[in-house]
Amino acid sequence: MPTFHTSRLSVHASERPAQGEATRLLLIHGNVSSSAFYEPLMAALPAHFHVLAPDLRGFGDTEALPIDATRGLRDFADDIWSLLEHVGWTHGVHAAGWSTGGGVAMQLAMDHPGALASLTLIDAVSPFGFGATHGEDGTPNDEDFAGSGGGTANPAFVAALSSQDRSDAPGSPRDVLRSFYFHSFRPAPEVEERLLDSMFTTRTGDDHYPGDFTPSATWPNVAPGTRGILNALSPKYLNLSEFADLPDKPPVLWARGAHDRIVSDTSAFDFALLGSLGVVPGWPGAEQCPPQSMNAQMRFVLNRYAANGGTYREVVFERSGHSPFLEEHEAFLAAFSQHVEAAAKQPT
Repeated sequence: MPTFHTSRLSVHASERPAQGEATRLLLIHGNVSSSAFYEPLMAALPAHFHVLAPDLRGFGDTEALPIDATRGLRDFADDIWSLLEHVGWTHGVHAAGWSTGGGVAMQLAMDHPGALASLTLIDAVSPFGFGATHGEDGTPNDEDFAGSGGGTANPAFVAALSSQDRSDAPGSPRDVLRSFYFHSFRPAPEVEERLLDSMFTTRTGDDHYPGDFTPSATWPNVAPGTRGILNALSPKYLNLSEFADLPDKPPVLWARGAHDRIVSDTSAFDFALLGSLGVVPGWPGAEQCPPQSMNAQMRFVLNRYAANGGTYREVVFERSGHSPFLEEHEAFLAAFSQHVEAAAKQPT
């Protein structure tokens, strides 16, 4: 597993070289994880795929530079581009991004038109960020974007990550993995331990996970700060809706689990939904603070992408939660490989 010293930072990546003429495949992981989550998929992909799966800054073994949240996901996208330049992959790249990594991949496509030959979005974050918006067009709930950013993380979960708590207590990393990353799937015990180790590489604090926050007079009384990954995901700084207007439009596969509880129209991590259920007290009601329709927002942007000349296909994995590439491995592998193979045959 090499480390690449790019023009921006030292990037650790999992790599699987190809046999014969190579198809370049970039895999971008999500929040509170690392490239280790992709290891089973990488092992099963066709032999002619040259696979590169970097750790994002603040995760895995990549250099843990601070995250400037005011740039949205551009710190990550710029890091990935520096890696692609370093290895000479500046065109013909098939990219897949999971969760937060889906947003990074969309940003990469926006910043470097023509570089991607295809794009796969796996339970990807809404183009309008995480929390504090409503409607398919991502209308903000309030001008300070309260209910998003670093103040929305569970402090006990952050502490459990920092202490590498391996228990199965409610809210522990193991419990979150089992209850939210997956639906009913349980990996082999040694795989689960490997995934836990991956989660524990998450750097915690104001510069990383979850980031800082700003007190707010608006419910739930926390608004985004300027540092760390949850603020980078706040709609105050993240808006990927211009993806629909890309001049070069790679074919898109939008793959998602039917039972995803992290990215969905009823996300268990959306303060507005939690408020509507009485889990977080003081909710001001649906008129002022409706839950975020994350899937509807992604569909809205992808429909605009299609209307502007692009193509996309939505595939729902009926037995999966947030991680169909692990939960329904064979079905995902078939859909994903077919998508990449078809795109690779298109003239460039």
